[in-house]
Amino acid sequence: MPVAVYILGLSVFALGTSEFMLSGLLRPIAEDMDVSIPQAGLLISAFAIGMVVGAPLLAVGTLRLPRRATLIALISLFGLGQVAGALAPSYELLFASRVVSALACAGFWAVGAAVAIAMVDKDQRARAMAVMIGGLSIANVLGVPAGAFLGEHLGWRSAFWSVGAASAVALVGILMLIPRIPLPAERPRLGRELRIYADRQVWLAIGITALGAGGVFCAFSYLSPLLTDVAGLDSKWVPWILGLFGIGTTIGGRVADAHLFGVMIWGITASTVFLAALALLAGAAAVAIALSFLLGASAFFTAPALNARMFNVAGAAPTLAGATTTAAFNLGNTGGPWLGGTVIDAGLGFSATAWAGAAMTVTAIALAAVALRLDRRTPPRPTRVVASAAPTAESTAEPARA
Repeated sequence: MPVAVYILGLSVFALGTSEFMLSGLLRPIAEDMDVSIPQAGLLISAFAIGMVVGAPLLAVGTLRLPRRATLIALISLFGLGQVAGALAPSYELLFASRVVSALACAGFWAVGAAVAIAMVDKDQRARAMAVMIGGLSIANVLGVPAGAFLGEHLGWRSAFWSVGAASAVALVGILMLIPRIPLPAERPRLGRELRIYADRQVWLAIGITALGAGGVFCAFSYLSPLLTDVAGLDSKWVPWILGLFGIGTTIGGRVADAHLFGVMIWGITASTVFLAALALLAGAAAVAIALSFLLGASAFFTAPALNARMFNVAGAAPTLAGATTTAAFNLGNTGGPWLGGTVIDAGLGFSATAWAGAAMTVTAIALAAVALRLDRRTPPRPTRVVASAAPTAESTAEPARA
């Protein structure tokens, strides 16, 4: 695995910490900004909306730009967005800073995923994506709990300052260690890349990813108040339990290369079971803690397979494939918190967010079953990576020596 892939994973740590840390900061933000907890939860959706919109737009806008320079520009903009959030005097400006940060994050994911996939052989794609997603895992193990800890002791703004500092470290790593990656010998053509959206398997992959991720984040976004108000835990325990959620395994990347559909279907099924159990047993503190860990493990086990599936069905358009995967995950990260806030506002309680999440993941399982059946019956189409044209200069180059 090229060292550049690990640098991308390090950068994703900063991105992921910013995206997910608000789950441990909802109460202090709501109190400081004088809004309700569901309104504060919309800040999570704001970030996700920026990711959904920004991923395809920035992927198209940067299609012919040098990828290393693009990564440098995007991580710099992201860091500035964190500073703006730390200084925001109102909810509206904080909301806007989240959208700006998300746009930069989306572009980084789209370009970074394409770079990671280009640097490895086809049978290592899920592993390469697992390394990047490992940055998210570390963000949840360390970054999110640290953000909650800072929010508890130094105020929620200190968490934004910390992510800004982590972004600066990531920028240095990119400048020093990411090689100059040549553009393809044949310039990417937007019209050709857009043809992937004529493939129904691409749309099924989008639906599976959005619903699978959304179901988990429907509950995770409100895990902090669920633990304190339903499980009866003191708020000082929340950072540690959020860390347990993040201890998901990246072994899914290795398994997914050989058993992609098995990882997808069984991983999402496990998430469904854990969500239903959390809805039923959240009042028992020890059980809620254990289920927080298991839910995180199942989510991170499944994620590499969801990423690899999109690149397999849309591999002839690697930039838009990465952007589409990013957008799909964040459709879920938008819809999940929104649905969770809706059931809370309806008076159903914090535990109901887990039931709502389980409904989303059950639908994802159904779509995955349809995709598997079609995959077995339908021969590869020209948009699939297995039938793509001869390798480009970028895919055959050795980036470490570039």
